[in-house]
Amino acid sequence: MPNSGPGYAKNPDHTVTVAPFKGRVVVQVNGEVLTDTEHALELKEARYPAVYYVPRRDTRMERLVATDHHTHCPFKGEASYFSVSGGAENAVWSYEQPYDEVLSIREYLAFYPDRVDFIKAEPAA
Repeated sequence: MPNSGPGYAKNPDHTVTVAPFKGRVVVQVNGEVLTDTEHALELKEARYPAVYYVPRRDTRMERLVATDHHTHCPFKGEASYFSVSGGAENAVWSYEQPYDEVLSIREYLAFYPDRVDFIKAEPAA
């Protein structure tokens, strides 16, 4: 059964693209590296800055605590949130059941840049 995002029908000029990021993404919080991966996805949406979605297998999941916070995007679906243990609340989001158009980000994680020390995306040489 199709699970298309309703935002695409209402706003066909809005673009969302997801592609493998060719390089390395590192996320640091409170001086600790939480993610270090060469398997990130780069999501580009309309005129917003690119967002890097990282796999859970390359993230220190034991440092993240699921919260009850949720938001909804008409292009991606319902987002679930995580706080960093001893750090920022709701600093990380994930789409557990994203819409078909962005299915590749399912269960990947994205970090708010203003709630972590840094997100460093280094393109491959």
